[in-house]
Amino acid sequence: MSTAVCLVSGGLDSCVAAAEAHVRGLSLAFLHVDYGQLTQWRERRAFELIADHYDIQQRLTANLDYLGRIGGSALTDKSVVLPEGDLERTDIPSSYVPFRNANLLSIAASWAEKLRAEFIYIGAVEEDSSGYPDCRKEFFDVFGQLIEKGTRPETKLEIVTPLIQLRKKEIVLRGLELGAPLGETWSCYRNEDVACGRCDSCLLRLRGFQEAGVVDPIPYDN
Repeated sequence: MSTAVCLVSGGLDSCVAAAEAHVRGLSLAFLHVDYGQLTQWRERRAFELIADHYDIQQRLTANLDYLGRIGGSALTDKSVVLPEGDLERTDIPSSYVPFRNANLLSIAASWAEKLRAEFIYIGAVEEDSSGYPDCRKEFFDVFGQLIEKGTRPETKLEIVTPLIQLRKKEIVLRGLELGAPLGETWSCYRNEDVACGRCDSCLLRLRGFQEAGVVDPIPYDN
């Protein structure tokens, strides 16, 4: 049986991406990364609940607290203001964590090579995201080449981005079709108890559920 390392933040997208790997009948290993984000505790809890749902035995939690010390993002740096959500924004928002996905994929590749895995699954979304530069398909294509050049000759690792061209509505519907535990996920950038409903991530999620004609199962402040 082929193995897939799934990057699972605890959010909606990573949960559905993991569900895609599960439906393929792959042996799954779940990777979660703490990097000093505002909702670190709640995201970790969501990760564990999703892993429990799929009865994942191989779990790894990594700590990249240096991303918090580097700062430059409203998710990790208290000196940077997290703005109210704006789905019409065209610039890169302050919630962008500099080059985060490269750090995450490097850990995933190391673990995957050790496990002799064949796939890395990540729930990146290009079209219906906040415009982060490290969520583009071309970024993952290039990183796949980097993994090929920097691993053993016998290592064959493919980065799989099953949601990359989907909108949130389609992700919600696909998650429901796959029976993914959407009610266990957490997307809010600001709160850990009740989702704020105002940050970019909450607004994207709420719009996706609304367009899908489905009630979002998590609680919101407003």
